[in-house]
Amino acid sequence: MNNSVAMPDFQFRLTKPVALVGMMGAGKTHTGRLLAKALGVSFVDSDDEIVLSAGQSIPDIFSFYGEGAFRELEGRVIKRLLENRASVISTGGGCITQPNTLADLKKDAHLIWLKADIDTLLERTARRDDRPLLQSDDPKAVLLKLLDDREPLYAQAEYSVDSAKGAHHVIKDILCYLDGVYNG
Repeated sequence: MNNSVAMPDFQFRLTKPVALVGMMGAGKTHTGRLLAKALGVSFVDSDDEIVLSAGQSIPDIFSFYGEGAFRELEGRVIKRLLENRASVISTGGGCITQPNTLADLKKDAHLIWLKADIDTLLERTARRDDRPLLQSDDPKAVLLKLLDDREPLYAQAEYSVDSAKGAHHVIKDILCYLDGVYNG
């Protein structure tokens, strides 16, 4: 079965990067890679860059230094990544909890919120066991609490799209939005 969706030929050049935000499991990394390819720009995952910068895994950073230190490093990494205008950036789900990071993203990127319902998030996050915030007896309760806390922050994005529809549909929606921004 072919899940691809025909992509229209859009004619625009990014003047700032596209930054994807949303809950863990919303599909930011997978969608980001495909979106970058469709746009002909580079892709970067802020979590991967944090690991490179720290020389430690994210669970280790959380364990040894705590969430506060992780968020501080995350903010510095994202600020650096925003300097590359021709890029798509997949961010960590909690980056928007830091006011300075959220302000940088809103100012220096096309901030796109990938939304997903709780069942989709649960199913997707259950595939990996390296998510420090979900090391709990009740991951659903944790996700619901995080979503409740973060949703007003995600809602500050300039555009949102339901990621449960699948990456190709999400990409088409984002490309149409960006086409409207640049050619509207």
